[in-house]
Amino acid sequence: MNALPHSIKQAGAFASVFDHPEFRDHEDVVFVRDRETGLSAIIAIHSTTLGPSLGGCRVWPYTSPADALTDALRLSRGMTYKNALAGLDLGGGKAVIMADPRKDKTPAMMEAFGRHVDRLSGIYITAEDVGVSPDDMEHISRKTAHVRGTEATGLGDPSPYTALGVFTGIRAAARHVYGTDDLTGLTVSVQGLGHVGFDVAARLHEAGARLVVSDIHAPSVLKAIEAFGARAVDPAEAHRVEADIFVPCALGAGLNAKTIPQIQSKIVAGAANNQLQTPADGEALKARGILYAPDYAINAGGVISIALATPGGNDEAVRVKTLAIGDTLTEIFERAKAEDRTPEQIADRIAEERLSA
Repeated sequence: MNALPHSIKQAGAFASVFDHPEFRDHEDVVFVRDRETGLSAIIAIHSTTLGPSLGGCRVWPYTSPADALTDALRLSRGMTYKNALAGLDLGGGKAVIMADPRKDKTPAMMEAFGRHVDRLSGIYITAEDVGVSPDDMEHISRKTAHVRGTEATGLGDPSPYTALGVFTGIRAAARHVYGTDDLTGLTVSVQGLGHVGFDVAARLHEAGARLVVSDIHAPSVLKAIEAFGARAVDPAEAHRVEADIFVPCALGAGLNAKTIPQIQSKIVAGAANNQLQTPADGEALKARGILYAPDYAINAGGVISIALATPGGNDEAVRVKTLAIGDTLTEIFERAKAEDRTPEQIADRIAEERLSA
């Protein structure tokens, strides 16, 4: 081990973090470097008000460390609200590793990350996210007990539960907009076919939806075409498809001033985190008559499975609480309509009420 976790120590660097537009009273921001394995990571802990911070580890080839910091700050705050809204006694945190998951990631790198997580003594609990596999979580768990989503800690891979919650939320959104949760014959554009996105697509296909799919990874697209009879489009065009529902399951900030005027769907409901680039984008969706399912409400199934799972494989409690995501979203949609507010404003209010209590 060639380096310890450390906060940037120069005064100017501190100022840049504290003045960052996504810094929202975060409790800890830890910068990690391990030269031997090539690990460069940021662990952001937004809040431990309700309990230790829980949030996944993302591996992604960020354009710059500044982009990685932005992602870590946004995602960790989102986890605080997600865990609060889901009724979990957990705070919010997130880790990002600056690497290409298909080229740079190694078992040694993940073990090094686990050692750094362990040095935080439990204020941050890590789990799976974009670019991280169940095998990666097993490597991390060799170096720290502060990890979830492994075989030893319960149900293993949380992505099927994330997908179940998203599918349940899509049905709730369809019921609110179209008066029925029957998806038969509806056209759905799924952007991103990772662990969660592909599972969501499979559930939509089984429910009778017509699928349009997109992903930067061509083999995943081909697999979806063969399995679901889907039509493929470029990921950059997924939101422009003439569809009833747009399901973003890739990276965040995809709903912005450029894309929102181009959306052809009446519903946006997907698994991606931090889908709105700015709060104004939620207002823009509302102005266009597009129903938005707040991301941290609809994609909470994974964190629910991590928080409530017990060794032995019994997932009854997890499934019950994950299926309740539909009820939570229905409440959010109805309150937003009654109060003439955006769904994410109502979701934020519900989460903040629990945090302040």
